[in-house]
Amino acid sequence: MAHLKPMEYSKMTNRRNFLNAGLALSMVAMTSLPAFAETTNLRSGTFEGRSNHVTTGGVSVFEKDGRVFVELAEDFSLDGGPDPRVAFGNNGEVDKATYLGALVSLNGKQLYALPPTIENRNYSEVYIFCDVAGVPLGVASIK
Repeated sequence: MAHLKPMEYSKMTNRRNFLNAGLALSMVAMTSLPAFAETTNLRSGTFEGRSNHVTTGGVSVFEKDGRVFVELAEDFSLDGGPDPRVAFGNNGEVDKATYLGALVSLNGKQLYALPPTIENRNYSEVYIFCDVAGVPLGVASIK
């Protein structure tokens, strides 16, 4: 900056401050904009343990941007088990064709996207299922 005259440096600094202030204002405006797509809660339930396992917490099925998701709530907890997976089922029977993936964590909020081939309305339960042992670790009736 030594080659700039004092007046030129002042103009450059003012422009930079003006641009930084504009950027800061636009960031504030962006954070306060409403979401373009609304979330539609479809069904929800609460887990109960199965096969001598303790499984607790909420689960919800919702739609956003045309996609359906299963969300294990912040209060979700599983005491353990090998190879736990998330799936749908009916009347006490898990449908292995609906596996949404391996359980990400034994505790806390988790999100699983449904592939378009799974129609969530065809199922009344969400399962945490041990694939190795072939037993449910937790079941939530969803309504």
